[in-house]
Amino acid sequence: MCYHLKTNYGGTEAVIDDNCGISKFYLIANTLTDELEVTFLNQVDDADTLDWDFQYKNHYLTLHYNIFNGVSILPQSHKGKKKENNAVIEIANFLERRAY
Repeated sequence: MCYHLKTNYGGTEAVIDDNCGISKFYLIANTLTDELEVTFLNQVDDADTLDWDFQYKNHYLTLHYNIFNGVSILPQSHKGKKKENNAVIEIANFLERRAY
């Protein structure tokens, strides 16, 4: 797996897979729960988009899925502080080492 980064308005989004089904989203969510021990705080499930908020090392992030854009991780704050952006990259690097 190889991710790519997008930066909009100071926030870094790690696109984990831009061409996948919802099963990959759930696999990544389970990996975050089981291996990084994150707890999802809020889950918004719409017809074509899922946004699950979680806390990782005191940073609030979102695991995002969209049927057109795939799976990504991004800071909850749209302003994207540097430490939150680094947390996004850290998780993306962790997931990249996993075989999906």
